[in-house]
Amino acid sequence: MKFRIPVLLIALIMGGSCADNHSQNGFITVKGKQFFKDGTPYYFLGTNVWYGANLGALTEGGNRERLVRELDFLVFLGIKNLRVLGASEGIGQNNTVNPPIQPEPGKIDETILQGLDFLLAKMAQRDMTAVIYLNNFWVWSGGMSQYMSWLEKVPVPNPFLEEYNWHDFMNFSAEFYNHEEANRIFREYVKNLVNRKNTVSGILYKDDPTIMAWQLANEPRPGSGAEARKNFDVFARWIDETAGYIKSLDANHLVSTGNEGLAGSLQSDSLYLQIHRFENIDYMTFHLWVLNWSWYNPLKAVETFPSALQKAGNYIDQHIEFAHHVNKPIVLSEFGIPRDNHSYSPESATIYRDLYYDFVFEKIYANARNSGAFAGSNFWTWGGEGRPQDPENAQWKFGDPFTGDPPQEPQGRNSVFDADSNTLKIMKKYALLMNDLSK
Repeated sequence: MKFRIPVLLIALIMGGSCADNHSQNGFITVKGKQFFKDGTPYYFLGTNVWYGANLGALTEGGNRERLVRELDFLVFLGIKNLRVLGASEGIGQNNTVNPPIQPEPGKIDETILQGLDFLLAKMAQRDMTAVIYLNNFWVWSGGMSQYMSWLEKVPVPNPFLEEYNWHDFMNFSAEFYNHEEANRIFREYVKNLVNRKNTVSGILYKDDPTIMAWQLANEPRPGSGAEARKNFDVFARWIDETAGYIKSLDANHLVSTGNEGLAGSLQSDSLYLQIHRFENIDYMTFHLWVLNWSWYNPLKAVETFPSALQKAGNYIDQHIEFAHHVNKPIVLSEFGIPRDNHSYSPESATIYRDLYYDFVFEKIYANARNSGAFAGSNFWTWGGEGRPQDPENAQWKFGDPFTGDPPQEPQGRNSVFDADSNTLKIMKKYALLMNDLSK
């Protein structure tokens, strides 16, 4: 898989640099540590709506009327950047996206992609932008482990089943990076998506400025433990060559890794910096998970929240420094926290979530307004009108409304609902402040 893309040659063929060519046509571009749109700095407070394509599909689980209402409500809040799942694979797991875009290798469910068409067309009407990720390290949308299962003809070692564990799952998923046939099928899917004509707008995806960026995957990691350290070179090469492949298909759009930062790089500064220095990676990403990383226990909030806040602040500051070293913009493309007492009920309080969101958004805004590298964020996650069907046993089932939490997690864990008035006030405040920096 050798794809070293001569970016300067592409620029010359197109009559100048990509940034110059696209400076006035709506595409998001990068110069130094800033995004630009139509020659103006571009900042955002965005969210994750991974289920956008499924919600826009004319099939069970789809609800275009709800999708339009969600977009309108987000715009009202000042939220105009959405991080969206653009690929899902396989059937048969009880905690994965259903229906998937690619139920079998190379077989596409056109109905779901038409849902993505609808989403992008409606976003364009509202001057919104999308970051579309094309794969997933984790089991909840199929992703890398499903490609490996298909081609090696073995079950996915789903870590939610008793016979498997997270260590084994992660190293199984990471085998994808060096699997030639898995990557051939993956690249074929990517090529078809990038060259797709939107059935609603008639615009080719690669020509659509509604798309801000292609993201290689959701939270790609080199694996787990000693095996992962041996995999650093393979992992980095996959990042570089896959980004180059996408650029060879599409010179209009940005490309990012989707990586979590140090937590997704085995705490290796050098690996995180290496994968974001590549020429075809346009900006840096990181994620922040105080619950998942055992920094915060919502059942012991009084004892654990102060230290979690301090660790979160330190983690943010570390990645700001990395971005200044690399001289690229940085986006916190996932962060979230449960409701008080780890409740999944929309009626439960959000006191600690609101304190946390205010803290994180303020740090991002303070850095951005002082010409730092921070350009935006996508909180996890927008639940909107969705509600868990049973907050006491909140596992997602086919036909349930989407709440923003992926099928592998309890529904309502990190969801921000349209009735969370205090949280929404905080979001709107900082969304408008970030939007003002774009003027």
